[in-house]
Amino acid sequence: MNQTLVVLGPTGSGKTGVSIKIAKAINGEIIAADSRTIYKGMDIGTAKPTTIEMQGIPHYGLDLVEPGERFTVADWKTYALEKIRDIKSRGKVPIIVGGTGLYIDALIYDYQFKGPTGEKIGDIEQKTCSDRTEIKGDYLLIGIKWETDELRKRLVQRIEKMFSEPLYIETKKLVQKYGWNSQAMKSDIYEYAWKYLQGELTLDEAKKQCFYEDWHLAKRQLTWFKRNPQIIWLKLEEVYPFVLKYIQNE
Repeated sequence: MNQTLVVLGPTGSGKTGVSIKIAKAINGEIIAADSRTIYKGMDIGTAKPTTIEMQGIPHYGLDLVEPGERFTVADWKTYALEKIRDIKSRGKVPIIVGGTGLYIDALIYDYQFKGPTGEKIGDIEQKTCSDRTEIKGDYLLIGIKWETDELRKRLVQRIEKMFSEPLYIETKKLVQKYGWNSQAMKSDIYEYAWKYLQGELTLDEAKKQCFYEDWHLAKRQLTWFKRNPQIIWLKLEEVYPFVLKYIQNE
């Protein structure tokens, strides 16, 4: 496969598992496109794959910076391009995996971050930003789709699994090291786990609030991705056979 494969979708859609399965079959290596898994020490709460779950597949884009440390869209794009070149130079297939739409668009549409004359994205000023009609490179985009009720169930199940002693230990360590000064600590599951540990929320309340946070994130991600007409949307179980058949027909 000469293209760079991109597997995208909302949080909780199953991107990680199917991408590892694909990588094992096509000699691939994975680059995470996730604005949360870039942070060191945030493992359970950001659903990073464990070493066992990685099954020997190299993963990049994890644990790049400390929580709160400056890391922009432009930084990620530069990092991803370097990894793509390296992976291809070794005869392997780069697989971009994630749900951060701006990261993915910056890469595939070759956004240029040169400020300070244009739209601001985070703390980066964008001088020129390509439209979303022409991909600037050789990418195959596959999106994972779910029925609304099924995705909601998956998110609930993931939250139930996450709220456990390992998450509480991780949360305490993060708060002890970084406090709440970092915006990275003030969202998603860590905020609700900490409020539960402090007695500000019951366990059920913490889980419910975390679910609504995840669900709103998933809806925002889907809204972003659905504006891209070049994404091939497939059910989770269809992704792996589709990729294999695509390669065979190349």
